[in-house]
Amino acid sequence: MKHICIAFTAFIMTATAYSQFQISASSGYAFGSAGMKLGETINVSETENYYGSYGEGTNVQLRGTYFFNESFGVDLSLGYLRGTDQTVSNINVPSTTVDAVARARAFGASTSVVYKFTNNIYGRFGALLKIGGKTEAVVYSKSVFSEAEAEAFGVPNGSYSETNYTEDFHGHFPIGFVGALGYNFELDSNFSLFVEAEYYGISLKRKDSELADFNTNIVLPDGTVAVSGFFTLDNLPEGTVNKTTYVDNLSNTNTDASKKLSQKVPYSSFGINFGITYKFKSSVDKE
Repeated sequence: MKHICIAFTAFIMTATAYSQFQISASSGYAFGSAGMKLGETINVSETENYYGSYGEGTNVQLRGTYFFNESFGVDLSLGYLRGTDQTVSNINVPSTTVDAVARARAFGASTSVVYKFTNNIYGRFGALLKIGGKTEAVVYSKSVFSEAEAEAFGVPNGSYSETNYTEDFHGHFPIGFVGALGYNFELDSNFSLFVEAEYYGISLKRKDSELADFNTNIVLPDGTVAVSGFFTLDNLPEGTVNKTTYVDNLSNTNTDASKKLSQKVPYSSFGINFGITYKFKSSVDKE
């Protein structure tokens, strides 16, 4: 026990003597990895699966790193992901057109252990958390009326309904993995530039979703809007609900449209970041 106390005390004294803090800012682009099926493309001749990850897109990060000695440190990072559009549904068949995409708008945080292999090359790995944001679905659909429907609405044959809506999906609190390998180029004693390859491994289990806006117009064959706002958020069509809750168990006799089975959606990615670091003077430098 005495030897452990001595060793621990020596470590604390060494860490305190060297201690260095630095802050970094970076931006980059991430490509989806470990993609899952997100949607389908359908036309008159075939149906094709679409695979992807909501982790694809541009990101910005702010990071603080504290080094205990010349090699080891710990890191806390905050970031924002602006995801690219992912196909959820693309339908192009007679009388029906649907174009639905979804994209991430997410805030995240990570805490990592950092190790310097050399003065220039470093690696870090740790835990990744999604702390806020949403997956935003943007949907456009067009449905041409049958003769009976056109007659019921009192519009010419060839008229159609045109619907646009946005639905925001939220998830349960997830934990994932982050790992990166980077190269640091010193400009002077305080500033340096860096480039790094970064991997995120994380998926999100859906909790609920809510319509942010909804509008259906009745449109004539020449494109003239005959009825604006036939359906809105305050007057949703039958079978459409404003808010949906996702659950793990659902009765086979369930008739509540506001409840659906939950699913996991991928946010994993592999990307490249470029940034700048500012180093505060270490305890050794101040002496």
